Amino acid sequence: MKTYQIVGIGNAVVDVISQSDDSFLAHMGIEKGIMQLIERDRGEVLYGAMENRVQTPGGSVANTIAGAGALGLDAAFIGRVHDDALGHFYANAMNEDGVDFVNPPVAGGELPTSRSMIFVSPDGERSMNTYLGISSELSSADVPNAVAGSAQIMFLEGYLFDKDKGKSAFMEAARDCRKGGGKSGIAISDPFCVERHRADFLSLIEHDLDFVIGNEDEIKSLFETDDLEVGLAKTAAICPLVVCTRSGDGVTVISGNIRLDVPVTRVVPVDATGAGDQFAAGFLFGLATGRDLETCAKIGNICAAEVISHIGPRPESNMLELIREAGLL
Repeated sequence: MKTYQIVGIGNAVVDVISQSDDSFLAHMGIEKGIMQLIERDRGEVLYGAMENRVQTPGGSVANTIAGAGALGLDAAFIGRVHDDALGHFYANAMNEDGVDFVNPPVAGGELPTSRSMIFVSPDGERSMNTYLGISSELSSADVPNAVAGSAQIMFLEGYLFDKDKGKSAFMEAARDCRKGGGKSGIAISDPFCVERHRADFLSLIEHDLDFVIGNEDEIKSLFETDDLEVGLAKTAAICPLVVCTRSGDGVTVISGNIRLDVPVTRVVPVDATGAGDQFAAGFLFGLATGRDLETCAKIGNICAAEVISHIGPRPESNMLELIREAGLL
């Protein structure tokens, strides 16, 4: 079994993207700028209404792993897709992006492959309508012990915490990774996800994980506080490495007694979605290649800035060249 520098576990979602104006969103009853979970029938209606569709493999941690793979890490992704057209598209596209898609499409799977219909407004806002489908059914059976046990870094997606079998898969994968000498961490994903499963989230972070990556709202939600400093301090007390992205205010990294506040250059986004995912890709690339935490954060910032400069959640530029130009390689 191949040894990977980074392995992600998350929702395998096909992103279906089209551009639309506010009147179209209103006509279709789509709430602008947020992610809504939808049922299968609604998904088919929205899919049929999209013009000039662009299809890409997506999912938060999947985007991070693709970004890390584009930077040259040996990368793998564990997710669940159906043995249907979108499932084969997803698996093939990940493999073509240089990321090993570990699980073959599930023949006779219980649900169709997950997809998110994304409508991009002229101001760059994304209105996401996600049908979770088969990806949310991921369980321990989908996580090969040999892959988790030989991973240098394991990165988990908070969204999968909504089902008990997803929680079990995470705990087992994190423990296998640690036994093999690797480090495991989680993308918190969503404050509402934390609210639904706070005790389990905190237990996993304290007992099984080596790092946490989240934005301000997600870090604050862990301990039900409106004060970011309180959230950071309490998270750092139970986790060896805490990384908090603060949009235009930069990034805060806390490891033991070390605190770094790394600034960013503000840019106007073309499409803001994917910034956190690609920040994580850059940061974890730095971690996997032995760089100091400040350099990791700076690399993450460069990756985030690139992805918000165009439509789509994955890098389009040669990221190694950009990082080299910044004097970080």
